[in-house]
Amino acid sequence: MLIQAHVISNYVVAALVVGVLLLGIGILRSRLWRRSLGTLVKRRPIALGIVFLYILIALLDSVSWVGGTHMGSRGSEGADLVSLQEPQSVIDRFFPRDFQEEGYAHPFSSTHFYTDKALRYPGRHILGTDINGRDVFHLSLSGARIALLVGGLTSLIVIPIALFFGICAGYFGGRVDDAVFYILSTLASIPNILLLIVLVQAMGKGTLQVCIALGITSWVGFCRLARGESLKLRELDFVRSARALGASETRIIFRHILPNLMHLVLITFVLLFSGLVLSEATLSFLGIGIDESWGQMVDLARLELARDPVVYWNFFGAFAALFGMILPVNMLGDTLRDILDPRTLSEDS
Repeated sequence: MLIQAHVISNYVVAALVVGVLLLGIGILRSRLWRRSLGTLVKRRPIALGIVFLYILIALLDSVSWVGGTHMGSRGSEGADLVSLQEPQSVIDRFFPRDFQEEGYAHPFSSTHFYTDKALRYPGRHILGTDINGRDVFHLSLSGARIALLVGGLTSLIVIPIALFFGICAGYFGGRVDDAVFYILSTLASIPNILLLIVLVQAMGKGTLQVCIALGITSWVGFCRLARGESLKLRELDFVRSARALGASETRIIFRHILPNLMHLVLITFVLLFSGLVLSEATLSFLGIGIDESWGQMVDLARLELARDPVVYWNFFGAFAALFGMILPVNMLGDTLRDILDPRTLSEDS
C-alpha cells in the first residue's frame, strides 16, 4: 500500500517538530547556548517573532488531510456542501475551496479589473487576484512553505558536505588539502547562476532537483571557512595534547575539532538560508524554479507591471513576503555572529 504524499508531509512535519524540541532541550542544558539564546531574544525580539510567524505559517501549510466540508462559492441559502476530495492544508482551510475569480481583481475590489462584472467574493481579496484569478494573499502565504523547504533542505545538504571536506582538508593537509582546494577553486571559477541552470536542466525541474543543484553550488564558501578553522584548531594545545595521549584522528575530530566549529555551523545556516531563498527566486524568475514559490509569482508579475493601468499587487505580494522573511533572518544572522564571536564573549564576560 502506497503512502500518500500528504501523509508523508505530515510525518516529516512531526519529525521536524520533535527534532526542534530536542534541540531546544539541548540548548537549555548548555550554559553557553542558553546564554546566547537569551541575548538573542533581548536584542532581536521582533525579528525572532517574524521568523517564528513564517515558520508557523509554513508548518500549517504543510499539515494536510482529506475530509471536512466547506460551503459553496457564496455561502448563500441553499448552497451545497462541497466535500473535500483532495487533501487541504490548515492554511487552505482558512479560504473557501473555490476562492478564485475569472481574472484580475483589485485588492478589496468588488468587481473585475477590466469589467464591471461582480466578483464571487467581493471585497475579500486582500491583495487582489492574479491573471488566473487566484488570491494573491493565499499564494503569498503558501510561498513560505516553499521558501523554508528550499532554505532548510538545501542547508542540510550544504553544511554536512562543507564540514566533511573542510575538516578533512584543514586537519589532514597535504594531498587531501590539495585535492579539496582544487575542487573548491574549480567550482568557484564557474558563475553560480550558469552552473545552477545547467544542473537544473540536467536533473529536471522539481523541488528536490532544485535543492540538490543549490546544494552543489553553495557549499564552497563554508567549506573554505571550515578548512581555515580546522587549520588553526589542529595546532592548538588541547589538540596536540590529545594526539600525544594516543587519541585517534577520528576521536580528535569528533571530540575537539567539530564541537569548536558548531557556532560557525549555526551562523552559516542562518546566513546561508536567505541566500538560498533568493537563489531559488532567481531560478523561478528564469522559469526553471519551483511551482507556487515567490519567485514564480515575481516571474508572472513582471509583464503585469507594463500594463496600463499597472497591475502591481501580484509583484507587491511576492516582494513583501520575500522582504519580510529575508530582512529578519539576516538581522538574526548578524546578531548571532556578534554573540558567538569569541572576542565579543570575552568582552561581555
